[in-house]
This record gives sequence, structure tokens and C-alpha cells, in this order.
Amino acid sequence: MQGVARMLKITNLHKTFNKGTVNAKTALNGLNLMLNEGDFVTVIGGNGAGKSTMLNAIAGVWKADYGKIEIDGVDVTAMPEHKRARFLGRVFQDPMKGTAPDMEIAENLAIAARRGTRRRLVWGIKKGERAEYKKLLSQLDLGLENRLSAKVGLLSGGQRQAVTLLMATLKKPKLLLLDEHTAALDPKTAAKVLEITDRLVTENKLTTLMITHNMHDAIAYGNRLIMMDEGRVVVDVSGEEKKKLTISELLGLFEKASGSEFTDDKVMLSK
Repeated sequence: MQGVARMLKITNLHKTFNKGTVNAKTALNGLNLMLNEGDFVTVIGGNGAGKSTMLNAIAGVWKADYGKIEIDGVDVTAMPEHKRARFLGRVFQDPMKGTAPDMEIAENLAIAARRGTRRRLVWGIKKGERAEYKKLLSQLDLGLENRLSAKVGLLSGGQRQAVTLLMATLKKPKLLLLDEHTAALDPKTAAKVLEITDRLVTENKLTTLMITHNMHDAIAYGNRLIMMDEGRVVVDVSGEEKKKLTISELLGLFEKASGSEFTDDKVMLSK
């Protein structure tokens, strides 16, 4: 498609853990995926389908056995994790990850804002920065704009995920990776965090991969939905087709593509 940047391109990616042993497990099996700039793609699949392995491969947590990963035209396949970090924003399932609990909200945001810049011996948060952080936090509608000095470790799980989301999107990453980031939250809090996610992704036009265990959320959010099975993409729907999709139709597409019935206790069929 002319004029549209390819923000992520995964080509024939393979990953087998414990290769050559009785515990060998193929996690990615010839995975191919391409995301255009601004795509918000929800990812769903059963346990062991390869969803988190895919995100970890993109982030460089481990090297793929073979295949290729490109982010915004840059081949990152052999690039170490810390160097890839400048392209990526990431929010994990565990609200305890992604923040420094013993530091203030303002300090956590300052760390995120200075990611990729040269560190100086003098470390302080300027008045203008505090005003900017207050403005950003007010958009969350969680009252955190008046708690800049609060330690992040004292926040609730939902508040913490909202702050982590702000941190992950502050530098407008090339690619935002969301690894079941609402799974550990109660339904009401999860809905709020998803609403914040949708707003931040839309306003910043962020290319996003969001793994979810909730089929309703997978259909409701984003412009594209992919379903994984045995380390590859088996269902890929977007645009009007995705908007009109029902859960039963999605299950039907999966069964037709994979040749088996979808069964996974962890995946929620509805809210």
C-alpha cells in the first residue's frame, strides 16, 4: 500500500525452547505478520498459541532460531534487547512491572521522559515538567494529577497500570506492546484501563499489538484482530469485517482455519 509505512514486519519466525530434548516446545512456527503505521491489532489465542513468545521475540527478550523482525524498516533480528527498547513501549500483565515502586509518580514519569537521552549527574524535575505530568495524569481521570509525590507502590493495580501506560507512550514509541495488561485487574478497573489505552493509542496514532484473553475486548478494540494457534496466525480480520464480527463467528473462523475446536478455559468469551 503506497504511502503507508510498514511499522512491523515479521517474516518466517521460528522459536523452539529446549531444542533437542524431550521437553522441546515449538512456540513460533513460521510466524508471518505485518503491521502498518497506526494499526491497533488485538491478539487472541489459546494457552501456548505463541502470543507472549511473539511479543518477547519482538522485544528481544530472546533470539529467534531463524526468521526476520523489522521495526519501521530497521532489521532488529540480531539487535540486543536494550537497543530495541528505543523503538518500543511495553506494558505487562503484572501491575508491579514497568514502574519503580519506591519512587514518586513524577519521578517514574521523568525516567520515561528521559529514556534514550544522555544521563546527567544532576537529576531533578523542573517546574515545567511537573506541570506537564499533571496535565497528562489529569487525562486519566483517576485523581492522580494531585498525587505527583505519591510513591507508585502505594497505588492500586489499576492506577499503576494507567501510570505504566503513560510511561510506555510518553515518547511515542514506534510500536506499543500490551501483554494481557488488564488480565490481573477486576472487570470494572480493566474496562477503565482499556478505555485509557484506546484513548492514548488513538490520540498518539500508536502502532499497537494488544494481547487479550477476552474475545469481547478483542473484537471491540482496534482496527484489526489476529488469532494465533501453534505459533502462527490462523485468523486475520480487519475493518468492517471485524466491526461486525460476533464471538460465535470468530470461533467459527478459528475452527475452519485450524481444523480444530477452540478450547481454552482462560479465554473469556464475553465480559
